[in-house]
Amino acid sequence: MKRNPSVCVIGAGMTGILLAIKLRDAGISDITVFEKKDEIGGTWRENTYPGVACDVPSHMYTYSFEPNPDWSNFFARGPEIKEYFERVTDKYDVRKYIRFNEGVTEARYSGAKWSLTTSKNLHYTFDFLIAATGILHHPSFPDIPGLDTFDGEIFHTAEWDHSVNTGSGVKVGIIGTGSTAAQAIPELVNNGADVSVFQRTPQWLLPLSDFSIGDKTKRFLNRYSFAHKFMRRFAIWFMEHMFTKAVTGHPIQKKLLEWACRINLRLSIKNRVLRQKLKPNYQVGCKRVIVNTTFYPAIQKENAHLITSGIERITEDGVLTKDGTLHKLDVIVLSTGFKPLNFMRPMNMTGRNGLHIDTAWQHSVKAYPSMLLPNFPNFFLMLGPNTPIGNFSVIAMSEVQADYVMQLIEKWRNNEFDEIEPRQEAVQRFNNYVKEGLKGTAWVGGCQSWYLDPDGDPILWPYTWGEWVKQMAKPNMADLQTRSVTNQSKNAA
Repeated sequence: MKRNPSVCVIGAGMTGILLAIKLRDAGISDITVFEKKDEIGGTWRENTYPGVACDVPSHMYTYSFEPNPDWSNFFARGPEIKEYFERVTDKYDVRKYIRFNEGVTEARYSGAKWSLTTSKNLHYTFDFLIAATGILHHPSFPDIPGLDTFDGEIFHTAEWDHSVNTGSGVKVGIIGTGSTAAQAIPELVNNGADVSVFQRTPQWLLPLSDFSIGDKTKRFLNRYSFAHKFMRRFAIWFMEHMFTKAVTGHPIQKKLLEWACRINLRLSIKNRVLRQKLKPNYQVGCKRVIVNTTFYPAIQKENAHLITSGIERITEDGVLTKDGTLHKLDVIVLSTGFKPLNFMRPMNMTGRNGLHIDTAWQHSVKAYPSMLLPNFPNFFLMLGPNTPIGNFSVIAMSEVQADYVMQLIEKWRNNEFDEIEPRQEAVQRFNNYVKEGLKGTAWVGGCQSWYLDPDGDPILWPYTWGEWVKQMAKPNMADLQTRSVTNQSKNAA
């Protein structure tokens, strides 16, 4: 008789919503989604800074089963993306599974069950635990002396304070020049703020222009679904065969990407001195390539100032740089990224025999294949290490992983096992395969980036999107260890 498992999903962002739909459609009724905040949305709920947008073409950035011909821009804006996920959540009646304002603080595995404690000090037991906590959700704050002494307003881009005046004449300092900063800086500059940009490392920018999509085009795409499908498929083809292949070492695409970024810098920045300051000294793609056409024009305006001297410390009046200059500011914005290796942490998580996740990952963060951990049975980590794939849509990644998870849960439902986890040798073999592939990629091109783990290895997938989809199409049961409730090991077929 087919069993009905109890499944816990942590996080009601893009992946958590997807999992709830997949689980429900498979006939599973005991689903609980824990969400630490009071609404859904994940990164699109957290990030509300000026100019926030997706750098993946909007018609590609949807669930495959829920296309959206009504995007207003080629690169969708944050608020509209959040509206899309809210619409999907309501259409598929996902809210009934979500426990809002309740985060998971502790998860402990014992006796083929996961025992959870939440922020409300409530206790639950589940057959499966799935972390849909995302990749970039813990803001990283810089270790700069005097950070807490500033008399003005200071906040991280992921915690944007909209009550603070950043308009005309306000002296705003932005620390960092990554993707977020490249979107926010033009908004501040064009709004009249006096913006000082503190750059540690310049970035390569790819000039893919955004454009608005008018009502007439939206009506056409709604009426003729083939046109919308073509737009989506073309975007997927371009990202897979041009962008992703460029950063994973395919020579033709790599040359084209390098040429596009270098010629963009040369043609966009007229001042030779400024152009030299903005020119990276590392390979194109080593850091995430920023898709942007607004930063270069903005940084050349009179109310924008690029500062490349290192920061000595923060004072009560502003930022003191190492050349002895005090840059007086009213507001400091920290565009200093996230902690990409936290995943489900700081949740207090222990697996078999009391093994804590911090102990399991004390040397390096590894999973098979990016999802399963030895000694943490019946646990799946969505978008885990080596999942990010060259500027590709994370929705597509989550869909592939969700199908993989559902195949394993279906085997549990059919009484093929009670516990499942990867064999240690399979984890090592998978990570050796990834490490070998990384040698030819742009990510080892001589830069420091959030891609790198403490050993200096990128936590990315170094092969093509098609290869990843092929490998994830069906679980290799020989790499997985299953057990019955009697803990007698069964060799999977």
